[in-house]
Amino acid sequence: MSKSPSNPKGTRDFLPLELSKRNYIINILRKSFKNFGFSEIETPALEKNSTLLGKYGNEGDRLVFKILNSGDKVKKADFNSLESNDLSSFTKSISEKGLRYDLTVPLARFVSQHQNNIAFPFKRFQIQNVWRADRPQHGRFQEFTQCDADVVGNKSIIQEIELIKLYDSIFSQLGFNDLVFKINHRGILKGFANHFGANEKLTHFITSIDKLDKIGIDKVIHEIKSQIKDVPVDELKKLLSERDVELDSLKSLFSNNEDSLNAVNDLTEIFNFFSDQIKLNNEIRFDLTLARGLNYYTGTIIEVCSKTNDRLGSIGGGGRYDDLTSLFNLKNISGVGISFGLDRIYLLMDENNMFPAHLDKSFEFMVANFGIENLKKISPYIDKLRNLNNEIFIYPDDVKLNKQFTFANKHNASFVIIYGDNERKKDVVTLKNMQTGDQSTHELSKFVSIIKKL
Repeated sequence: MSKSPSNPKGTRDFLPLELSKRNYIINILRKSFKNFGFSEIETPALEKNSTLLGKYGNEGDRLVFKILNSGDKVKKADFNSLESNDLSSFTKSISEKGLRYDLTVPLARFVSQHQNNIAFPFKRFQIQNVWRADRPQHGRFQEFTQCDADVVGNKSIIQEIELIKLYDSIFSQLGFNDLVFKINHRGILKGFANHFGANEKLTHFITSIDKLDKIGIDKVIHEIKSQIKDVPVDELKKLLSERDVELDSLKSLFSNNEDSLNAVNDLTEIFNFFSDQIKLNNEIRFDLTLARGLNYYTGTIIEVCSKTNDRLGSIGGGGRYDDLTSLFNLKNISGVGISFGLDRIYLLMDENNMFPAHLDKSFEFMVANFGIENLKKISPYIDKLRNLNNEIFIYPDDVKLNKQFTFANKHNASFVIIYGDNERKKDVVTLKNMQTGDQSTHELSKFVSIIKKL
């Protein structure tokens, strides 16, 4: 017996209703991005491995999907490396390209490559698929859509403030008012690393803290101690447990660390902006333990989570990355950006019935089929209605009316337009309301204006 067809692991098909709901979110995102002055770009799904690797840390690099070389390039495979278990060198010999892991590193490459054709600060948004060789689970896929907004070429804290306002605006439009925007700064994390003697193991220190919600405080402490033997465990555990630490209280801890003091001042300026006069619909909160594991973050970092449903994890996040473009020979260009987790936002909205009811309709109107001559007569009026942005489906077969009604109900159509032989003789159209079952008859010449009033 042949097996049933199936998707590759970690990927999905989208049925019409699912896609309608996803597009509802995307349309709000796209409109809001433009309202905040962002311009849309696209980059290829494929990037050179030299572009992708070395930007996400060791864990991130392992999750990049590499694409096998084709043609004569396959002959250059370094089998000696394979035999000596040097898998990194072997992979390089058989793969020159990979699927993009995120949209930020391709953006840095894009800006560096097209620097003479764009004006700074450059505000761009991008809504495209990315791929990660991660273990699939609920809300986590190997192929998923990222929705990013970034500002490149400006260091002003106003950019962070605008991005927080953008987050709040979009999530409010989607119906969320129970979110928390967690915020921290890499300068503060570096200050802690310095305080705990972890300067030499900064990446390990930050990566371990980033796992706090996943593995718990004891395992995080264990990971840190495995690399930093003399870390004062009690003090570290106390600080990691107190997520509501006051920013001002950190100034004494960082009194001799100018970079960390500047980080505290940056966050203080953000919180002061959102005062009594400028309120957010969702909460903004300083979180000392927020780390975000990606290596390229250098300044403010932010993560969006639901207060009532933490099962899915964050539904958005981002931060500032100074000089990421220097990896592509463009120096001294700071950037800051945020990303929306479309798939997790979709799941949260679907679980809580937050989508508008009209999205369950494949089309608003269905034209019943009473033969091609009748369809030909009414066709000009259908064209006028479509030009007015009405969604109209013409049933393709001249079959029993009950079968056509059943089809309309399966697609949640609001109305069926009936134009049969009797209507044609009288020069009228019958309109059946599929929700109430009521029918009304209208002159054909006035039919379009009647529909416009519905």
